[in-house]
Amino acid sequence: MKPGRFRSDTGQAFPIYITVVGGLLFLAFAYFAVGQAAATRNDAQTAADAAALAAALETRDALADQWLLSIKKPDAWQAIFDGNVPVGNGCWRAHQLAARNDASVDCSLVGPLSYRVVAETEETVGDTIVPGTEEQRATESATAVIEPRCLFDLSAEDNGEDALPKLTCQGEDWDLNEPLELPKPEDLFDVHLAD
Repeated sequence: MKPGRFRSDTGQAFPIYITVVGGLLFLAFAYFAVGQAAATRNDAQTAADAAALAAALETRDALADQWLLSIKKPDAWQAIFDGNVPVGNGCWRAHQLAARNDASVDCSLVGPLSYRVVAETEETVGDTIVPGTEEQRATESATAVIEPRCLFDLSAEDNGEDALPKLTCQGEDWDLNEPLELPKPEDLFDVHLAD
């Protein structure tokens, strides 16, 4: 074996090593970019969910207040439980909460008991190895629904002339003729995100 040939074989692994390390670094930066995008998208979804729930909770509380004002008028209860009374739009609360989550929202009332919110993050994905992400923002949407939890029967025989009907909310009966306490908004209405 010639001494010169032995020396030239030892340096052949170095270019392969550099190529492998460069490829691994590229993959690491690519995974980092995907992680940044996923985190930004998660921030947008959190902002959309929170804003939609905030708007729905605002309306739920207003409906519960309307019910308390109309407690002696059971003929008005069904319209309240259906959301067919003027209580104002809760989207102002969605905008307020979205601002706290560093996002902007487009909020709309979709039916008397449902809010749809589209949130966009104020923060961008940022500088990555993927071109065009520097100014890209995440946008996500959510829908919150208000569902009445109570039933009542205006035609029940045990309702006297001036007696109020029994209110049943998720299996719990409320005697409103001699109440020890009145139902709270969360007893009257359920608020959740739509699937």
